[in-house]
Amino acid sequence: MPIPVRRSHHRPHRLRALAVTVVTALLSALIGAGATASAAPARPTESKPVYSYADAVRESVWVDTRLDGDDNGKTDRVAVDIVRPREPAAQGRKVPVIMDASPYYSCCGRGNESQKKTYDANGNVVQMPLFYDNYFVPRGYAFVGVDLLGTNRSDGCADVGGAYDIGSAKAVVDWLNGRAKGYTTRTGGERAKADWTNGRTGMIGKSYDGTVANGVAATGVEGLETIVPIGGISSWYDYYFQQGAPLYDSGPEWLSDYVESPEARARCAAVQKRLVDEAPRTGDWTGLWQERDYVKDADRVKASVFVVHGMQDLNVRAKHFGQWWDALAKNGVDRKIWLAQTGHVDPFDFRRGAWVDTLHRWFDHELLGYSNGIDREPMADIERAPDRWTTDKVWPPRTTQTAALRPAKGDKAGVGALGLKTGSGTETFTDDPALGELDWAEKIQQPTAEKAGFLSRPLTKDLRLSGSSKVTVTATPTTSSAHLSAVLVDLGPATIRDYAGAGEGITTGTDRSCWGPSTTGDSSCFLTTPTATTDVNSTVFSRGWADLGTATNPEHGSALTPGKPYSLTIDLAASDHVVPKGHRLALIVAGTDKDLIDPPSTKPTLSLDLARTAARVPVVGGAGAFAAATSGSATATPRSPAADGVRPYRLDRPVPGGSTR
Repeated sequence: MPIPVRRSHHRPHRLRALAVTVVTALLSALIGAGATASAAPARPTESKPVYSYADAVRESVWVDTRLDGDDNGKTDRVAVDIVRPREPAAQGRKVPVIMDASPYYSCCGRGNESQKKTYDANGNVVQMPLFYDNYFVPRGYAFVGVDLLGTNRSDGCADVGGAYDIGSAKAVVDWLNGRAKGYTTRTGGERAKADWTNGRTGMIGKSYDGTVANGVAATGVEGLETIVPIGGISSWYDYYFQQGAPLYDSGPEWLSDYVESPEARARCAAVQKRLVDEAPRTGDWTGLWQERDYVKDADRVKASVFVVHGMQDLNVRAKHFGQWWDALAKNGVDRKIWLAQTGHVDPFDFRRGAWVDTLHRWFDHELLGYSNGIDREPMADIERAPDRWTTDKVWPPRTTQTAALRPAKGDKAGVGALGLKTGSGTETFTDDPALGELDWAEKIQQPTAEKAGFLSRPLTKDLRLSGSSKVTVTATPTTSSAHLSAVLVDLGPATIRDYAGAGEGITTGTDRSCWGPSTTGDSSCFLTTPTATTDVNSTVFSRGWADLGTATNPEHGSALTPGKPYSLTIDLAASDHVVPKGHRLALIVAGTDKDLIDPPSTKPTLSLDLARTAARVPVVGGAGAFAAATSGSATATPRSPAADGVRPYRLDRPVPGGSTR
């Protein structure tokens, strides 16, 4: 059961808001009783676009990070581009800040249209990517775009989620709160002060940018009131590996080189060398990964967190939001979550109107302190089918309990049963790196050499799984190395977002929608992004991988002894999926998951001990709900043959690191 949110622990401004609300209520009661008091002015509940975007102040500041990443004896300055309303400063009023700290502003671009920062002859920003400045500056917010160290106009080196990335963004929050020094130029001595802001800052961003927001929040920096990580990484080890199994064939040095400015590449050889030396392709846990694990520091987080993630994100995989969410819950952090059927896609592109409205209300509440009710609304929005959303007051639902589902032998080799009773015997499969989870799922009811599949009975009721699963296996290999995959499958026909397609669940249209005023150099109008769907016979909705060599030591893989059994628990990605009545729930255990993990150095055959293998899954209603849904005599929904127009589709391997835009 989720731990109740302790709102007063981290959020004193909410207590102030509550006090104002109570006082207002008392005044209203007194007035209603005939008291001779004047009515209290109505408190605003929504920021309005009352300030000029065309006349907004556009300026650049370089903040001293007190870091020296390139080891040249000078502290590095991080470039900060600012767009803020002119009128509040002239009136002596201070504004809050929305901040996106990114390495992508010059190398690669932001958003579906890959927008980059552009500048005028004086070096002031003309185009700020995305809609945040166009929409929020007229509503009384400043927008701040930070070039992480080593990128665009900043000093120093990029270190892929380490002390320089996180420290440079944190330094800007410190500057906004009067705790760090800023300058009007990159090398000069003229000071720049953030006397136009009240210091209340919210960080937002997708992928790498959302990752930095997670990392800065994990420092506990004062003044950071909220973060909105979209498809963000919570532990960099889990981006490159899972339990020793390599997810990409390159390491963080590739991404560092990808985002750095040409000048930084020339001066940052030592940082690059560390990224190579301390991130071995063996998948061993090192100090470098420890430094880049934000989950362990979730107890420092003081900001509220609004998580957005695609449950079919095969770039920043769904394990990231699951472990981050669970860690935040344990520490009483105020949270909200949106889970989509998409891959690595921004909500601006999969639910645009609702997203802008929700984000507006979230920032109004968190940064302006407006009592607009968003904190009393359902915690979770979940996409059940393309463009069909449901909500939950608490996520996962309070009735969610872990059910231990156990595999058993069936009538055909490799095609077993999945239920609540412990099975016996063994199932054997041989790693085939040419095949992956979609191949396994397509042939789950056929005896094939490359996987072991286990199916529930056809469901008589809908069955909902909500949260993170684990699969414990006992496997005996025939060779000295082996990688394992475990996936949960909804077996039955459905129309889903085409997460494996080029747009990962969206297409890019030709018309535009506009979100705020524009200037000659910065349009608020963006190409629309209609939903892309596909028809499938089965849906893999949760997955996980591991190197069997980490069974004896999770931090260091070892060579296996052929013929010796090893027990290992594989973490599966968080999800929220309803297996409909008439479908079946399936568990598949196999070797290399083509395009998603790299193969081992050998090609093992593995034998599963079914009595010592189990999937522990979060079922709404627990084991009782599973038992009820698999009782009776329901007939499985027929599988559609390919001739019916159901096209097979293949996972396209994401580009390592660079695809995190």
